[in-house]
Amino acid sequence: MLIKTFVEDEEYHGTDFSGGQFKIGTYENCNFQNCNFSGSDLSEALFIDCEFIDCELSMVTIHNASFRKVNFKLCKLLGVRFEDSNQLILSMNFEDCQLNIASFFKVSLKNTTFKDSNLQEVDFTEADLTKSTFDNCNLARTIFENTVLEGVDFQTSYSYRLDPEQNKIKGAKFSKSEVIGLLDKYSIEIV
Repeated sequence: MLIKTFVEDEEYHGTDFSGGQFKIGTYENCNFQNCNFSGSDLSEALFIDCEFIDCELSMVTIHNASFRKVNFKLCKLLGVRFEDSNQLILSMNFEDCQLNIASFFKVSLKNTTFKDSNLQEVDFTEADLTKSTFDNCNLARTIFENTVLEGVDFQTSYSYRLDPEQNKIKGAKFSKSEVIGLLDKYSIEIV
């Protein structure tokens, strides 16, 4: 029988969890600041009301990990496959993060905020982003295919390309300067 750790109201500063140093368990109301999780296996971990600030989480394994009311700020999350996480009560927000090449395939992220973040080449195929906000985010080469984008706010984000015929965009908000990203498939010239 695997004994899991239970940690509550703990603060971690500058801790190196890479190389298998992270203890799987439940972390509630914990703060991880300037910690290195790079390449770590966080599978089966449960994070509730936690905050990750200035952490390195690139290429972490998160099979069946749970993120409930978790905030990531100034974090690097390159190549993270969020579809592998536990989808039950999934709730995350991202601010000033590097999420390049991450994947949210079929993930429900309703009411999620992505602020001042780099989301280049992120896969949102078949994800549900209803009423989410992309505030000042770089969405270059990000994939939106069969994605629910109803009520999503893209007004301050840029470099996105999405096909309105292959996504649900009712009530979504776009800026006039970036709306060309909705017409990309037509290969037309707008002057």
